[in-house]
Amino acid sequence: MHRSAVKLSGAGALLVAAAAVALTAAAPRGPLSELRVCADPYDMPFSNSQEEGFENKIAHLVAQDLNATVINYWWPSRRGVLRNSILAGFCDVMIQAPVGFDPVATTKPYYRSTYFLVFRPGHGHDVRSLDDTILKHLRIGVNIIGYDYTNTPPAHALGARGIVGLVGFGNFLNPDPNADHPEDIINAVAKDSIDVAIVWGPLAGYWVKRAPAQLAMVALPDSDPVSGMPFAFDMAMAVRHRDKDLKARLDSVIVRRRADITRVLEDFNVPMIQMHP
Repeated sequence: MHRSAVKLSGAGALLVAAAAVALTAAAPRGPLSELRVCADPYDMPFSNSQEEGFENKIAHLVAQDLNATVINYWWPSRRGVLRNSILAGFCDVMIQAPVGFDPVATTKPYYRSTYFLVFRPGHGHDVRSLDDTILKHLRIGVNIIGYDYTNTPPAHALGARGIVGLVGFGNFLNPDPNADHPEDIINAVAKDSIDVAIVWGPLAGYWVKRAPAQLAMVALPDSDPVSGMPFAFDMAMAVRHRDKDLKARLDSVIVRRRADITRVLEDFNVPMIQMHP
């Protein structure tokens, strides 16, 4: 799913006016000189202010293909991120969003991943699915995600099995970027603070590789037959609905540079599964 460099103070009226103008016009059809990217400055492996995340790398790859320059608009993946960034007109592109995410228009997908069970192998916590009865006796960590403080699909699936009292990581209502860190949930497993974590694939793959203890990952299926919740998602780029020309350009880049984009994801140990046709 962390601070913005833009604050509405003395120039607040000018910023609001600029956003209002941006909301009335679609992206230009001429040469694209700037790729204005919505980015989180504290959210590895996705992005950070040093541009070390895979979203940052993909953004520069796309901009290079379009002969444009990346301009980052930094805003946290916290509550209100959409209305304070892309929907406000301060940036034009989100480098990843689930396909079909209604508030924005999504491009062709460029990878698909799922959620993973993460645990320390050989410690009596080896689990293979959400139906493993041992889960009712374990300390389970989940991320709190979404733009309105919602639970992950696996958390809903566990609730449908009567498994509650989960340990939540990531407070998306807290504006303080130092309140939590993306790796906290993985490190909690490595340090035996929790027994099992259920984590989105890219986050799991990147931080498990860097954990202070050996950890195992088990993929969840595409969806859960008990709750009906999806676990796997096709991920795409996103623009405002009216920016059809920009969306078409991004679609073309994804087709042309798919192999390069995939290599970036592999470099970050992103676990990918086959996309649906």
